[in-house]
Amino acid sequence: MAEASGLRKWIRRVLVALVVLAVVGLIVVAWIPNPVEVEVAQATRGPLVVTVNEDGRTRVKDRYIVSAPITGNLARLELDAGDSIEEEQVLARLVPLPPPLLDSRTRAEAKARVDAAMAARRQAQAAVNRARFQRDFAKQESERALAVVQQGGLARSDADRAVSTYRSSEEELSSAEFGARVAEHQLKLAQTALLQLSGQGEEGEQLDIISPVAGQVLKVFQESEGVVQGGTPILEVGDPGALEIVVDVLSQDATRIPAGATTMVERWGGKNPLRGHVRIVEPSAFTKLSALGVEEQRVNVIIDLDDERELWSTLGDGYRVEARISVWEGEDVLRVPASAVFRSEEAWATFVVEKDTAVLRKVEIGETSGLETEVLSGLDEGDTVIAYPSDSVRDGVSVKAR
Repeated sequence: MAEASGLRKWIRRVLVALVVLAVVGLIVVAWIPNPVEVEVAQATRGPLVVTVNEDGRTRVKDRYIVSAPITGNLARLELDAGDSIEEEQVLARLVPLPPPLLDSRTRAEAKARVDAAMAARRQAQAAVNRARFQRDFAKQESERALAVVQQGGLARSDADRAVSTYRSSEEELSSAEFGARVAEHQLKLAQTALLQLSGQGEEGEQLDIISPVAGQVLKVFQESEGVVQGGTPILEVGDPGALEIVVDVLSQDATRIPAGATTMVERWGGKNPLRGHVRIVEPSAFTKLSALGVEEQRVNVIIDLDDERELWSTLGDGYRVEARISVWEGEDVLRVPASAVFRSEEAWATFVVEKDTAVLRKVEIGETSGLETEVLSGLDEGDTVIAYPSDSVRDGVSVKAR
């Protein structure tokens, strides 16, 4: 009996010890923190493109508002917005009003308009000559640059800039020639009006207002018949085949955009993006209210389309588009998600996962595209970083990838 009683005591002691050990183990396990679940990403090498993304609108490059050269009775227009027109086509007709058209003051004003139109024509022709000279010079420079590139004596980017300058000079020449045609048209209108006022026209003769260019009617300002004053806008014409894109960007972004920068035009209504390049960054900024009511300094960036007209023939004047303007490109860049990099003690840092532990590491960064960031030092290719570090992630915390 004594031996059985002693055995039971030992069994109870062992059971009590096991219970105590289990309780202590549970307490220890409860105090050990669980690993923080995180999303991880790899530091990889590859291309990185930094862009400025903004909304823009299309605009006809060469547009002309046709106005009444003199006061008269305007016949009802037969044209609507979107109608095709030819150069020298009659757009509107004015019937003279004898009282205002035959006084000496109006005749003197008409003579002055003829003189001003002749001066404008000479000025426009000078602009054409200057643009043609610049075009020829830019063409020679681009051909010379391409030849030097083939010999290996010049960087390809320098040749691309020369070609871009040549393209821009061609556009400037086209615009200057358009201005010369418009000036010639204005001179014809002014001379015709002076002829009417000089009494050399037959009674009941009408003044035909003709189109300075071939294209389409963009807007109709005065459709109904009625008396109009000299200078009253009647309609606006232009060539929708010569479109440019106007994108207003923040002034601090405009300082990074060079002329000739590659541009992709998206969300314009077609299936595929359109290729283009920056022709000019306007030198003056303007103030614009943002969607949040904050005043911003914006700058207009003018973009020319490089794709053939057939690919964007459905685009018209004033259409909304989205533009991605390239401001920096790297071919072999060590990159991580932009969300993985943050400020820590006046420096940039990221959390690197080492043996299931988050380790805070200082890094030096370069360019960022908004989605990816270039890492100049502090990381190696293949390092695992925490893509979206939360407040629970600290240096030395145990982590687990989701």
